[in-house]
Amino acid sequence: MLDSGCVEDERHPSVPVHFATVEGVPDDFVIARNPDGDSTLPYLVRLPLGETGIVLKSREMWPRTSKVYCHRVEEWPDDPDIVERVATRSCVRRGAAIDLVLERGRESRSQFVMTRVRGRQVIFWQSSRTAKQARPNVRTPTARAAGVADLQIIVDSRERYGYSFTDRPVTTTRARLEAGDYGLVHHGTLLATVERKSLADLVSSLTTGKLKYQLTGLAAVPRAAVVVEDRYSAVFKLDRVRPAIVADGIAECQVAFPTVPIIFCETRKLAQEWTYRFLAAAEVAEAAEYGGGRLVADLVQAPPLAAAPPSPAEVRAWALTHGYEISDRGRVPRRLVEAFQEARRG
Repeated sequence: MLDSGCVEDERHPSVPVHFATVEGVPDDFVIARNPDGDSTLPYLVRLPLGETGIVLKSREMWPRTSKVYCHRVEEWPDDPDIVERVATRSCVRRGAAIDLVLERGRESRSQFVMTRVRGRQVIFWQSSRTAKQARPNVRTPTARAAGVADLQIIVDSRERYGYSFTDRPVTTTRARLEAGDYGLVHHGTLLATVERKSLADLVSSLTTGKLKYQLTGLAAVPRAAVVVEDRYSAVFKLDRVRPAIVADGIAECQVAFPTVPIIFCETRKLAQEWTYRFLAAAEVAEAAEYGGGRLVADLVQAPPLAAAPPSPAEVRAWALTHGYEISDRGRVPRRLVEAFQEARRG
């Protein structure tokens, strides 16, 4: 018999988070195979919380290398295919999270976090290690980019949930960009641009061929780049497409479009920071090249080009008109070439 457990999301206090639960659950953490063969979440996870417990579908059996996406399930199967059963030391609900501690030496501590993304409830299963990886122990610098007091960034009107740059001296304006999602426009010309992608978007555009069309447009801009809101190592953890295909595709794109780098940043915040610094550097470079920042005296003057060597036909025609003996074929004697050049200089 099913009832419903409820957890209040601390980020959205007015929105309760519900889980399907099942009666008669022992104090064990249980993992079973999902009987729904069409599901992309192959495991069922049962948490011994309260009198009835909580049941979730899970992508993996444990969050070893990254956060694991989970989703509530309507019912626990009558005859589950048990994969693992572990005694539980502690399972406690704390606001929008459930802390789980198991009776084993390794992989004993984890946490289920409830939140909302784009208005939809999502659940992530993470350990302290994966949580630390998801939030790198770094702080972005508070200093503004060198040489730029106020950066004017155009945000493409088709960009959804774009960067706000609220902690930076940036003024954003939404408009249609020819290429990229964030750009610098001077006198109607796009001078620098950045295309933002999540890893899922990168994989999708790469496998459908859309990425090469986008890179073609980016390559036409003097300064352009693609920033990915994830680690490069995440490519090799993909489960819906072969990682080697994605890695090869990225490498092929970089070879085909060497002027458009693909930069992997660990988080969305770091990707925003990189975008700000890149566009600021492009602004400084633009001002230096076309705003009078370089003095003519500092430019390196190229030496004059040497005269092209005369052709054999030219030397033969000159020699015949000046009384020299020369054959109609074969190599022109060097002395005649030097005489011709001396006469041309004189």
